[in-house]
Amino acid sequence: MRFSGRLAAAQLPVAGGTAVPEAAYRRAIVKVSGEALAGSEGYGIHQPTIDRIAADLVRSHALGVALGVVVGGGNILRGVAVSGAGLPRATADAMGMLATVVNALVLEAAIERAGAPARTMSALSMPQVCETYERQRALRHLADGRIVVFAGGTGNPLFTTDTTAVLRAVEMGCDAVLKATNVDGVYSADPKQDPSARRFDRISHREAIDRDLKVMDAAAFALARENMMPIIVFSIAGKDAIEAVLRGRGRATIVGA
Repeated sequence: MRFSGRLAAAQLPVAGGTAVPEAAYRRAIVKVSGEALAGSEGYGIHQPTIDRIAADLVRSHALGVALGVVVGGGNILRGVAVSGAGLPRATADAMGMLATVVNALVLEAAIERAGAPARTMSALSMPQVCETYERQRALRHLADGRIVVFAGGTGNPLFTTDTTAVLRAVEMGCDAVLKATNVDGVYSADPKQDPSARRFDRISHREAIDRDLKVMDAAAFALARENMMPIIVFSIAGKDAIEAVLRGRGRATIVGA
């Protein structure tokens, strides 16, 4: 199924307003939440789910798409929640960034088991564990055919991994951010709580900000708007969900200019 009532594969948008032929982006960042890695467990690392996502990334990479992945840490710890328990926000956010490194290392290993080279790069320097993020080095990894897993958020407190995904997409010269969620697009409200919530096939960055839609934070939408970076919001549930988006199939919401 193609994007229903939306753009056909050859019409998918990329940064700058041009189109990518044959339903494949040249380069993309996939944002995967920590909650998605927990699978049905709701907390921690669910290896079958991670293996499924890794296999999907490898098949997507085989289409000829250069892929980066930004992972969240909510399956282990959310900085905002911990700060509410009395810790300073900067300390809590640092703990959340460490959780993303744990997830990145697990996903890196799963990607390599699935058959593609991968490299974790962290915005927090921990050279005994993984490479420290450096833009030029990350670009070389992508050019050499590795899937780069970006960890540690931006390396700064107060910024979410959604903002990290857009930032890395801009830095890596990507065509789009693929935002994997647990619903099949952007809704006017949480469809799990409001059955009357309206689903959008396409929406602008500005409207997403004005409506205060919670699928990504306002800073991420604003950065995407400033850099004309499309965000494709889709459900990560099911086999080949990422590949389907890259091929222009399935259900998704396009957030763009």
